[in-house]
Amino acid sequence: MKSIPHSPELIVSGIHLELTPSLKTSVREKTERLFRHEERIIRIRVELECDPKQSVSNRFTAKGHIMIHGPDMNASVSADECHKAVAMLVDKLDRMLSRRASYFKVRRHRDATRVSNAAIL
Repeated sequence: MKSIPHSPELIVSGIHLELTPSLKTSVREKTERLFRHEERIIRIRVELECDPKQSVSNRFTAKGHIMIHGPDMNASVSADECHKAVAMLVDKLDRMLSRRASYFKVRRHRDATRVSNAAIL
Protein backbone atom coordinates (compact mmCIF):
# COMPACT_ATOMS: atom_id res chain seq x y z
CA MET A 1 0.00 0.00 0.00
CA LYS A 2 1.15 3.49 -0.72
CA SER A 3 1.16 5.85 2.18
CA ILE A 4 -0.50 9.14 1.43
CA PRO A 5 1.74 11.97 2.58
CA HIS A 6 -0.08 14.28 4.94
CA SER A 7 0.13 17.97 4.45
CA PRO A 8 1.32 19.68 7.62
CA GLU A 9 -0.85 22.46 8.88
CA LEU A 10 0.31 26.06 9.32
CA ILE A 11 -1.75 28.41 11.49
CA VAL A 12 -0.88 32.10 11.50
CA SER A 13 -2.67 34.43 13.91
CA GLY A 14 -2.24 38.05 14.87
CA ILE A 15 -2.76 39.55 18.31
CA HIS A 16 -3.38 43.32 18.18
CA LEU A 17 -2.05 43.13 14.63
CA GLU A 18 -3.76 42.99 11.26
CA LEU A 19 -2.36 40.16 9.18
CA THR A 20 -1.75 41.38 5.65
CA PRO A 21 -1.54 38.92 2.75
CA SER A 22 2.15 39.73 2.31
CA LEU A 23 2.83 38.96 5.97
CA LYS A 24 0.98 35.65 5.69
CA THR A 25 2.91 34.62 2.56
CA SER A 26 6.17 35.66 4.20
CA VAL A 27 5.45 33.43 7.21
CA ARG A 28 4.42 30.57 4.92
CA GLU A 29 7.59 30.84 2.81
CA LYS A 30 9.87 30.97 5.84
CA THR A 31 8.22 28.03 7.62
CA GLU A 32 8.48 25.80 4.52
CA ARG A 33 12.11 25.31 5.53
CA LEU A 34 10.95 23.73 8.80
CA PHE A 35 8.57 21.37 7.02
CA ARG A 36 11.39 20.23 4.70
CA HIS A 37 13.75 19.83 7.64
CA GLU A 38 11.53 17.51 9.68
CA GLU A 39 8.91 15.33 8.02
CA ARG A 40 7.08 14.35 11.19
CA ILE A 41 5.74 17.83 11.97
CA ILE A 42 1.97 17.78 12.41
CA ARG A 43 1.26 21.47 12.86
CA ILE A 44 3.04 24.79 13.27
CA ARG A 45 1.24 27.68 14.91
CA VAL A 46 2.74 31.16 14.62
CA GLU A 47 1.36 33.99 16.72
CA LEU A 48 2.41 37.53 15.87
CA GLU A 49 1.80 40.16 18.52
CA CYS A 50 2.21 43.92 18.48
CA ASP A 51 2.39 45.68 21.82
CA PRO A 52 2.53 49.47 21.34
CA LYS A 53 3.29 49.99 25.05
CA GLN A 54 6.61 48.13 24.77
CA SER A 55 9.83 49.84 23.83
CA VAL A 56 10.52 50.14 20.10
CA SER A 57 13.18 47.41 20.17
CA ASN A 58 10.71 44.82 21.57
CA ARG A 59 7.46 45.98 20.01
CA PHE A 60 6.77 42.85 17.89
CA THR A 61 6.74 39.38 19.41
CA ALA A 62 6.59 36.18 17.36
CA LYS A 63 5.70 32.97 19.13
CA GLY A 64 6.02 29.58 17.48
CA HIS A 65 4.53 26.27 18.57
CA ILE A 66 5.52 23.08 16.73
CA MET A 67 3.33 20.06 17.26
CA ILE A 68 5.48 17.05 16.44
CA HIS A 69 5.62 13.36 17.32
CA GLY A 70 7.16 13.56 20.75
CA PRO A 71 7.34 16.62 22.97
CA ASP A 72 6.05 19.84 21.42
CA MET A 73 8.43 22.74 20.86
CA ASN A 74 7.77 26.37 21.78
CA ALA A 75 9.83 29.48 21.08
CA SER A 76 9.36 33.22 21.39
CA VAL A 77 11.30 36.13 19.88
CA SER A 78 10.94 39.92 20.15
CA ALA A 79 12.16 42.45 17.60
CA ASP A 80 11.53 45.94 16.29
CA GLU A 81 9.95 44.75 13.00
CA CYS A 82 7.43 41.99 12.42
CA HIS A 83 9.22 40.41 9.43
CA LYS A 84 12.48 40.42 11.37
CA ALA A 85 10.79 38.71 14.33
CA VAL A 86 9.41 36.00 12.03
CA ALA A 87 12.85 35.38 10.49
CA MET A 88 14.46 35.15 13.92
CA LEU A 89 11.71 32.81 15.14
CA VAL A 90 12.12 30.43 12.19
CA ASP A 91 15.90 30.39 12.73
CA LYS A 92 15.40 29.57 16.40
CA LEU A 93 12.90 26.78 15.65
CA ASP A 94 15.23 25.39 12.98
CA ARG A 95 18.08 25.21 15.51
CA MET A 96 15.77 23.48 17.99
CA LEU A 97 14.75 20.89 15.39
CA SER A 98 18.34 20.19 14.34
CA ARG A 99 19.38 19.86 18.00
CA ARG A 100 16.53 17.41 18.52
CA ALA A 101 17.53 15.39 15.45
CA SER A 102 21.17 15.19 16.53
CA TYR A 103 20.10 14.14 20.03
CA PHE A 104 18.08 11.23 18.64
CA LYS A 105 20.93 10.28 16.31
CA VAL A 106 23.41 10.16 19.22
CA ARG A 107 20.93 8.20 21.29
CA ARG A 108 20.42 5.66 18.51
CA HIS A 109 24.18 5.26 18.11
CA ARG A 110 24.68 4.85 21.86
CA ASP A 111 21.92 2.20 22.05
CA ALA A 112 23.40 0.31 19.11
CA THR A 113 26.83 0.31 20.82
CA ARG A 114 25.30 -1.08 23.99
CA VAL A 115 23.60 -3.88 22.08
CA SER A 116 26.81 -4.81 20.22
CA ASN A 117 28.82 -4.78 23.47
CA ALA A 118 26.22 -6.97 25.17
CA ALA A 119 26.37 -9.41 22.23
CA ILE A 120 30.16 -9.72 22.65
CA LEU A 121 29.83 -10.61 26.33
